[in-house]
Amino acid sequence: MEIVSVNVGKPQTIQYQGKELVTGIYKFPVSSSLYVSKTQLDGDGQADLTVHGGVDKALCVYPEEHYAYWEGVLGRKLEAGAFGENLTVRGFLEAEVCIGDIYAIDDVIVQVSQPRQPCFKVAKRLEWVQTPLQMQETGFTGFYFRVLQEGFISKESRVKLVAKDEAGVTLAYANQIKYHDKKSKDGAQRLAETKALSESWKKSFEKRLAELAT
Repeated sequence: MEIVSVNVGKPQTIQYQGKELVTGIYKFPVSSSLYVSKTQLDGDGQADLTVHGGVDKALCVYPEEHYAYWEGVLGRKLEAGAFGENLTVRGFLEAEVCIGDIYAIDDVIVQVSQPRQPCFKVAKRLEWVQTPLQMQETGFTGFYFRVLQEGFISKESRVKLVAKDEAGVTLAYANQIKYHDKKSKDGAQRLAETKALSESWKKSFEKRLAELAT
């Protein structure tokens, strides 16, 4: 497991469907060591704090292994940070990483909190409207870290697994229940009871359970 690139970017105003849109989706690689707090990486920013950033989504992470697929689909080379991620990583695939897994990145301690929920802004970033749906279909969503211990990180930082979550709920499983097996009460129940899952995703599965019970 390793960090390929650390990417940051401040919100900027762009034109989207004839209107102005403020977005922090444009992230670019940096070579310096940056401080990461409980809510975000130094030099980074999010436009809509109701759905991005914060304690449960301090760092957005995306596997480098998926880049080859997207480059094939889009027919062009993509630079690290193309999906708006803070960390482009290697060895963190959704089928293997579990919600609640804890890692040390040098002195920084992070925990997997939820899969990334793709939105229209990543479609604008890649200039392909089908991007969010295709991320859901493939399961190539990436994910978020919450920060348990603050500190400095860089692309040279060493990554070490500290602890696997005992619940064993993979990101791939969470994506499957979220987007595909929407009638699965057992799946929704399992996600709702996953202690390390972000509050927003927990609430979404609790709401689904209530709807399935009616």
